[in-house]
Amino acid sequence: MAATPKPSLSAGDLASIDGQLAATDRLLEQNYPGDDGSRQPVHTVYVPADRFTPSFAAQWGAEARATVEAHGGYDTLGRLLGQEPGLAEAVAARVEAKLASEPIEDLRLDFEDGFGDRGDDAEDAAAVAAAAAVAQAVAAGSAPPFIGIRFKCFEAATRARGLRTLDLFVSGLAAAGELPGGLVLTLPKVTTVDQVRAMDYAVSRLEEVHSLPAGRLRFEVQVETPQLILGPDGTSPVAQLPHAVPGRISGLHYGTYDYSASLQISAEYQSMEHPVADFAKEVMQLAVAGTGIRLSDGSTNIIPVGDNVENAWRLHGRLVRRSLERGYYQGWDLHPAQLPSRFAATYAFYREGLPAAAARLRNYVERTEGGVMDEPATARALAAFVLRGVQCGAVGAEEVQALAGVGIPQLTALAHPRLATSTTTAKDLLHG
Repeated sequence: MAATPKPSLSAGDLASIDGQLAATDRLLEQNYPGDDGSRQPVHTVYVPADRFTPSFAAQWGAEARATVEAHGGYDTLGRLLGQEPGLAEAVAARVEAKLASEPIEDLRLDFEDGFGDRGDDAEDAAAVAAAAAVAQAVAAGSAPPFIGIRFKCFEAATRARGLRTLDLFVSGLAAAGELPGGLVLTLPKVTTVDQVRAMDYAVSRLEEVHSLPAGRLRFEVQVETPQLILGPDGTSPVAQLPHAVPGRISGLHYGTYDYSASLQISAEYQSMEHPVADFAKEVMQLAVAGTGIRLSDGSTNIIPVGDNVENAWRLHGRLVRRSLERGYYQGWDLHPAQLPSRFAATYAFYREGLPAAAARLRNYVERTEGGVMDEPATARALAAFVLRGVQCGAVGAEEVQALAGVGIPQLTALAHPRLATSTTTAKDLLHG
């Protein structure tokens, strides 16, 4: 009988390999932490900053419900979006409850395109008032879970104004007490990595001035210029962003109309589903894969009003579904009447996919042979899909338990195993 072979690599060999890969280990640990498993809003609503009041979200919810009631109810909405009767019924009840309880998940008070240039005195006053209104809404429990501002971009003409608005808003919130847990800051029209580095410096200084923990003020980057997708040297600046300011960027948001116009797409054909949009968004996906930075699609300016409600709902619902299927789990909404189609399309997406995903998860967890042999990476994707469905309200935890045989803690661990386990080193494997 042949002797069992022994490993030939020595401890010194292993130490040499570990030394060669130390920089890679640090890069993977620091720059590719993966998604943190927290809730991602399904949409972002943009509104001119001076229109926000503590009752704003409730008002939008009431307008959305009134639009549905005026156009045949939630079942009609479901049919317009192509939902089967049973699915439409389940979705309808959840959408109706959502519009009554939390019609807006993420709200951005806009000081950029939606506000314009009204002069420094007017914008100063609006920034101070916005901070006070947000603080009041958070204290009253009427603010959306995620809320913040979009200020003017860091191009030379608007840089000082944007920074002043950012400063006044954050300083006002800090003076009012603890910052909102879901505070979001949005930097628009980014063209270079240096603009993002400048934003990192600005929020770092605000953290120091207001005695905030380092890294407390994260921000979103709006991708709405071609220069961020392909730089003058032929590289992709957007891919450099996560590594230029590690841990500081929370999301990349695609800007449908600015980006399309920059590429000379005529207004009639500017759309979230135009080929130039798909290319940019695919680059964005590659750029942030594994970094924990979230992605958001843009908006459609076809609004459900007047005689166009049903057609606009069909279009919006289809675009929402298209984004979800492509891994963009968030998008922009511009009008209260877009909320019903946003939630109806989103909830249908998760509810339609739940039975198959849950069955595959159960087979994976219980090691049951089925028609599909899923690997750990696919199991993570299945669990993440189901978890997103729970977090947005499309499905209930009790449904997941019944279908998949797992509770939310186990589901979360399956979706994000890195959060619960430490990395096994090569040394552990060879000498374990």
